[in-house]
Parts: sequence; structure tokens; C-alpha cells
Amino acid sequence: MHVSAILAAGGRGSRFGAPTPKQLLALGGRPILARSVDALASCDLVTELVVALPSELLTVPPEYLTRCAKPLHLVEGGARRRDSVANAFALVAGRADIVVIHDAARPLVSAELIERTVDAAVRSGAAIAALRAHDTVKQVNAARQVVATLPREQIYLAQTPQAFRTAVLQDALALQGDATDEAALAERAGHRVEVVDGEVRNIKITTPDDLSVAERLLRGSPVTTLRIGNGYDLHRLVAGRRLVLGGVHIPFDRGLDGHSDADAVCHAVTDAVLGACGAGDIGRHFPDTDPAWKDADSVTLLERAAALVGEQGFDIVNIDVVVIAQAPKLLPHVPAMIARVSAALRIDAAQVSIKGKTNEGVDSMGAGASIAVHAVALVNRAR
Repeated sequence: MHVSAILAAGGRGSRFGAPTPKQLLALGGRPILARSVDALASCDLVTELVVALPSELLTVPPEYLTRCAKPLHLVEGGARRRDSVANAFALVAGRADIVVIHDAARPLVSAELIERTVDAAVRSGAAIAALRAHDTVKQVNAARQVVATLPREQIYLAQTPQAFRTAVLQDALALQGDATDEAALAERAGHRVEVVDGEVRNIKITTPDDLSVAERLLRGSPVTTLRIGNGYDLHRLVAGRRLVLGGVHIPFDRGLDGHSDADAVCHAVTDAVLGACGAGDIGRHFPDTDPAWKDADSVTLLERAAALVGEQGFDIVNIDVVVIAQAPKLLPHVPAMIARVSAALRIDAAQVSIKGKTNEGVDSMGAGASIAVHAVALVNRAR
């Protein structure tokens, strides 16, 4: 079964009142949009994602949209929600069996709720997540006078995700007029819509107060998995080789001996990030028995390792590196090394620390015969 997930993120959040679209605001240190993408990608039933974005974000999309663990496509959002959904649907209509639609402003949805909604759509053709009303519900007129008290056992508050068989959604989007959600269009097209019990924590962030509530929900229940990886590398210094550390050529009378360019900083960091997400080590992915890696630029290997980390669903939090070398002095080169390493990992330079230490004349490092590097990586993955 091919399930395409559409993330409606084309709005500008005018009701929120911020100069930045609300889906780009931080929630628990990560953009709301990134959390919503991760929630859909973490659902085993979802095959691919399509994200409808404001036009100005399509030219240079946020980096986390390029590192999704599942195929992800970007389309331009429309003036209305239904226009954004229609643009995204046009991309998947020919291959999807089920289409699940979710609001980017609901970043706390669980994979289990997405699965239950998809299962209901398979069964009934259309399904929505919704919460049963617990308060007494009043219908009022334009003067804000009560005209009826509605039976609350028949009242549900609609959420997303909403899921549809492809033909049902096609019927719904073919209708003229506007609606606040696709389920309403499906109803008008004559289809029955099944209700799936929603989740209280699956709130929609519409106002600053909603964002505060979501922050409290995150603090009350851990939503990230933190993991640490260690990396280590050591190479002999030999004549006739360039000395390369952290992707930077450092003038010196000798260089590090190795199959690739022997960049011990990149090698140690590569091992650290791979180890943090349980993806093996540098020798497994780039063996020194493979001629393809002969004299290879180790920054390229680090870039590939960072891509593997993203495919596993992890984000890199920070990197800490210690270079043990009696000579040369590394301090003048540290800013350039940090810039190269952070760019390869697609993180901010402030997330990378590189320090140089001598070995006080002890062992091969202290004798100036070798250079060793220790690296630690911290990564996290949204649950």
C-alpha cells in the first residue's frame, strides 16, 4: 500500500502575529515544521511526504527538509489551504492508494494516531482524527445570544491527520467553494467520513499561548532520544605528505600517512557521528582496501557520514574534538577547521569545538612522530 502524506505548511500564520511564518518558529529548540515532518516520517505506513511551502521558502528550503529519512517533495502552497493541498495532491495522485493530510501547526501528533487514521481510511474511504467534546456546547447568533444547546455526545472537535482513499480525495477537491478541511469537502461530495479518537496533546499552534502550551507538553514528556558517539584516529607523520586536518592544509615539513588524505580530524568525527546513531564506523563505509578512497578528500567522507546520520532520523547536536600534536601549532588554523567541519556536517559553526593539545613529550605524539585525534558527537532523534 502506497501512502502519501501531505503536510500543509503553505500559510503565513497571520493570526499568530509573528513576522516569521509560525511553522518556522522554534518549539523545544527545533522548528515546528521540522517536528511535523519527523512525526510523519516516523510512521511506518507513510511511504513519502509532500510539503506545501510558501513560495519564498522553495528557493532555499530549510536544511532539515533535505535530510528526511523518507522521500520528500516540495511544492508551492496556494492562497488557501485547499489550494496547497491540491498542489501537493497533483504530485501523488497517480501513485498513492491513501493520502493522509496533516497541518504543519500540529507538531505533537503521534505515529500511532497517524496509523489509526490511515487504517480507518482504508476501511471506510475517509477518516479524521477528532476529540469528543467534554464541555456543554452552545450555538449562538450574530448578537452572541444562545439559540440552542447542542448534545455534546454528538459533538467532536476535528483535528488532523485526515486520510482518504485517492478517489475520495479527488472527488472532494473537484468541488467548488472553500472549506476549513478536506473532510468537509468529502462530506459535500457524498462520502462518509469515519471519526478516529484524536489526542489531547495533538494541539494546533495558532497563537503564542498555544506555543507555550506545546512547550509545557514537551517538558512534561521527553520527546528526544540523545545518543553519544566516540571517535579516535592516529596516523604517523612522514615526509613527502601534505598535512591536512579538519579539511585545512597546514604548512608543515611532514604529513600524515594513510590511504586517503589521512585527515585524522575528519576521520575521528566521522567515526563519532556514525557511532552515535549505530551506523558502524569509517572502515565499514570507506575501507582502505577500496582504491576508490585512495588519496580521497576526507571532508567528502564526512559529508557522506552526515547524510547517513540524517537518513537514520538523527540531528547532530554538537561535536567536540581534541587534536594531540606536539607540532605544529594548531591555534591559528582552528577557525578554518571548524568552518570546514561544520559545513560538511550541515550544522552551525557554534556546534563544533576543536582544541589542540601537546602530549608533553610522551609517546609517539610527544616525540612529534604522530598525531592523534579524539572526537565526541551528540545526536538526537525525535520520538
